[in-house]
Amino acid sequence: MPDNKIRASLWRVPLFRLLAINLAIGIVVAALLVGGLLMLDPGGLRHLILADRSPWVPIGLLLFGFIVTFGSAAMGSAIMAAGVVREKDKGSGGPGKMVRQEAGPHDGMTAL
Repeated sequence: MPDNKIRASLWRVPLFRLLAINLAIGIVVAALLVGGLLMLDPGGLRHLILADRSPWVPIGLLLFGFIVTFGSAAMGSAIMAAGVVREKDKGSGGPGKMVRQEAGPHDGMTAL
């Protein structure tokens, strides 16, 4: 039962949620791009992969490389944009200011 409690508390951590959502976005983009590459068949890539005895190995390796690339790019851009103030949030005139967020007792990582 303690394992479920740890999982439930992890989803309450805003940074973990941000990274998990953006990793999922990167995985979807990677899967779409690998599927698009296999559909378009540039340079006979699909025929080369499917002619192999085990075509799932090169597809898995290609997908893994794309997931690492696009997942880390999505997570990195989310981290870098975390403190950016949007135009509509600026109000009337002047540059936007970063707002300090108060951490409650259940925000952030807890000791395991």
